[in-house]
Amino acid sequence: MTRAEFEQHLIPQARRLAAALRTRPFDPSAGLEVGAALVAAHCTDPGSLPHTLGVIDSYLTLYCPPEEPQPVEQLRARCTRLQHAVAAGFAEALRERTRSEQEAMSRAALRAQADAEQALHRSEARFRAVFEGAAIGIGIADMDGRIVDINESLTRMFGGLEHHVRSRRVTDWTHPEDSPGVWRTLAELMRGERDHFRVDKPYYRNDGTVLWTNLTVSLLRDRDGTPRYMLALMEDITERRLLNLRLRYEATHDALTGLPNRTFFFERLESAVAARGGTARFGLCYLDLDGFKAVNDHLGHAVGDQLLVAVADRLQSCVTAPSQLVARIGGDEFVALITDPPEQKDVTDFAERILDALSTPVSIAGKELTVRGSIGIVDGPAGKLGAAEVLRSADITMYRAKAAGGNRYEHADPEADTRVITRHGLTNSLPMALQRGEFFIEYQPLVRLSDGQVHGAEALVRWSHPLRGVLGPDQFIPLAENTGLIVPLGRWVLEEAVRQARDWQFQHIDGKALRVNVNLSPCQLHHPHLVRDTVEVLKEAGLEPSSLCLEVTESALIGADETLLKPLRELADLGVDIALDDFGTGYSNLSNLRRMPLSTLKLDRSFTRGMQREPADPIDIKIVEGIVSLAHTLDLAVTVEGVETGVQAEHLRVLGCDTAQGWYYARPGPPERLHTLSLADAT
Repeated sequence: MTRAEFEQHLIPQARRLAAALRTRPFDPSAGLEVGAALVAAHCTDPGSLPHTLGVIDSYLTLYCPPEEPQPVEQLRARCTRLQHAVAAGFAEALRERTRSEQEAMSRAALRAQADAEQALHRSEARFRAVFEGAAIGIGIADMDGRIVDINESLTRMFGGLEHHVRSRRVTDWTHPEDSPGVWRTLAELMRGERDHFRVDKPYYRNDGTVLWTNLTVSLLRDRDGTPRYMLALMEDITERRLLNLRLRYEATHDALTGLPNRTFFFERLESAVAARGGTARFGLCYLDLDGFKAVNDHLGHAVGDQLLVAVADRLQSCVTAPSQLVARIGGDEFVALITDPPEQKDVTDFAERILDALSTPVSIAGKELTVRGSIGIVDGPAGKLGAAEVLRSADITMYRAKAAGGNRYEHADPEADTRVITRHGLTNSLPMALQRGEFFIEYQPLVRLSDGQVHGAEALVRWSHPLRGVLGPDQFIPLAENTGLIVPLGRWVLEEAVRQARDWQFQHIDGKALRVNVNLSPCQLHHPHLVRDTVEVLKEAGLEPSSLCLEVTESALIGADETLLKPLRELADLGVDIALDDFGTGYSNLSNLRRMPLSTLKLDRSFTRGMQREPADPIDIKIVEGIVSLAHTLDLAVTVEGVETGVQAEHLRVLGCDTAQGWYYARPGPPERLHTLSLADAT
């Protein structure tokens, strides 16, 4: 209550006392009721009653003056009796209240004790039911490690002999495969430094078998926080562990040969090549069987599988130390890893043992099969190359051994690896490069030796690689031929070159056409739509066929039959010039020139290098003189490549060569420069 509220509560009691003090006959019983009312209002502080009695004595006689005056002695006598009544009512009410509270507290205490006993009984019953009926093993040990209680599940897990478990201490259950630090962690828990830990731990049963458990140990403390017991919960994971081991084995071993597979090998390789400090080294032998595909194709896959099993057994017999590992990583590819070989010779010796083990024929299904293999060896200090780089280098090296004839080993060559990797990267980039427009064409002028005027130009494709810069045709044309991309690339070059030749015609001051030479690869010669595509390109650009010359290398036409020559004849009949490029390098029969639809011989630069100085090499003079005479007899023009000096150009003019190209005149460049050169010649 607030002060004002409390005053309003007391004022009626004061009025009752004042009225009782003056009422006749005098009855002090109102004081008993007021005293009880004070207790009911919780005015039970030790000072409440004395203050109340003092108020009665000092102020009550002055409150509400009586209608009839009374003697002071009579009022004081009544006031004293009224005070006694208030005190008696207050004391009686307080005594009754205290007794009631004590009885309530006693009843509550008895009830709480009964509830606690029942709860404890129920708790113990629940604990015992859980303890005994739990599917997992439960054990309790004191802080000295003595086992004081175990449940039925734990007894069964250890073989059903309860005394065998109860008679031991926790620290007796050691096992060689205990994880590192498990006993250090238990000691920390026993000292109260941690409250729980969890670990997979093996135990020996009484019969010697191994029990694997998922163990959780918790510390039980009393109310003061003092450690009292250790509670262990054990789940039997023996079957699960065996299943995991079996699945792990199946995931890391080859189902056919039983050897470790690529996954297992790569884990070991990563560990072997990781930086470990000191002088750690590794050695890797990458084996591929020579001619295995023929065994599968001719004798069937069943025989092939048996051969692989036999090879795996022989490879395993080559292993002589724990640091050596043999694995099958796919198909007929096997690898051998040697960790920390004392010297490089040990890796080579292992490769020689493999080849020697394979040298004896394998008897399968009544047939003697000869086994050969090619091995790539990579060895060196750990920490310099990653596992993927080592395996790739070994793979590349193995193919070098196979290319050298097989049944041998080769050591890794970083420079050779770089070349192969570069070729592989360019090969993968080629298709998108054409789509992204990364190719462009430079033109090298063809100059008439008789008057020095620009007669035309050879179109030379370049690749503006985003990482490697500008690449010449010798760096990517062979890759395009191997992948078949040379056909769409060749068509693009033809379209660009023909369109450019048409532009030159419009720009030339006297309207003369500049001929453009375009190279044809062997793949394009065999393409069934060569003639159709060429005609479409010429028609679309509006260029006369006589302004186009297709260059074919001599090596591409060696032994050419009529089927191969037919599209060239059709193009020649349409007016397209056909030039035999690199003449003199293919060792072709000169008599074949008569049956080929040619208009030009392009003489290889190797025949004219001796003319770059004075005096010229007389032998080169005679050879070129003979070729020119033969060509003109067959009504063929002669173009010379690689002209680099004025002396050389003069010799070729005197010998009767028709046109020439080379750095003496101009290096390959943009089409605008050719137009500038032709204008300069015209003026």
